[in-house]
Parts: sequence; C-alpha cells; structure tokens
Amino acid sequence: GAPPSQVRELVLDNCRSDEGKIQGLTADYVKLEFLSLINVGLTSIAKLPKLVQLKKEFVVLGLSFLIWKQLELSDNRISAGLEVLADQLPNLTHLNLSGNKLKDLSTLEPLRNLHRLKSLDLFNCEVTTLDDYRGSVFKLLPQITYLDGYDPDDREVSDSDAEGCEEEEDEG
Repeated sequence: GAPPSQVRELVLDNCRSDEGKIQGLTADYVKLEFLSLINVGLTSIAKLPKLVQLKKEFVVLGLSFLIWKQLELSDNRISAGLEVLADQLPNLTHLNLSGNKLKDLSTLEPLRNLHRLKSLDLFNCEVTTLDDYRGSVFKLLPQITYLDGYDPDDREVSDSDAEGCEEEEDEG
C-alpha cells in the first residue's frame, strides 16, 4: 500500500478498535481528506491525531470545489471527550456522531469550538430524546446549518449542500 504521507482517503469501517481507542492513526497522514471510522467500537477519540487537511473535494465539470471536511464516527460507543475534535480537526465542517452514547447537551458543548462546523448528525443518540432537542442544539451550536439533515426551519439539506452527505445512504 501507499505510505501514510500519500493516503487521501481512509475508510476503516467495521474494523475493531484497540480497547475502544484509535491506534496507529498518526499525524503522518498529512494528505488525508476523508476519514471514516463507522462501527469500530470507539469509546474515546483521545488519540485522534492532528489532521488539519481533513477535507473532501468533488470535481464537477473539470472544476474542483472544496465541499466539506468530514469525519464519520457513527455507530461507536463515544460518550464524551469531544473537545479533542476542536484541537485536532479545527477545519471540520461535517460531523457524524450518530449511534453513539451521547446522553446530554453538555457532552456537545466542546463542539462550540468547531467554528466551521455546518452539519452535525446525532441520529440514534440518547440526546435526541431530550425535550426541545433540536432547538437546544441549534442554540448551543449557532454555527451549524443542519442538524440530522435539517435546518432550524425543518427544511431538508438542499441538493447543492448534500453533495456526498448521502454517499453511504444506499447501504440500507
């Protein structure tokens, strides 16, 4: 395989994490644009390396457009420690934490420091059962445009905003 310094996309979905922590993912992945760690049993993101480049580009009609900087962490056991994201991934714009053990709004507070965050997915997290969940999250994180695929007025992500957001939906 390619050396870490040349890897642009890393999909580790359904691999087992080491004692619930990220191992082996180092800052050597300097060109990494897309990272997916779905259903790997993570309980902590503490060992997430600084990946300033994390971004996704789409080429449309020969033109390159920077659409988002995305991290997929759905279906893990993360319950806290989100402050690591602001430190290690300051340019993150799309974050999927669906299916994790996030129970209350206080666990989401560190995301306030992700100033470029536009889209947050929390499907199947206990926090979604709280009274006025959507209103509370939009108030806590005023920088986000979409929560679980909808804006504050319950309008779905538009096609132009969703390029790639729905890439993996066809899994069922």
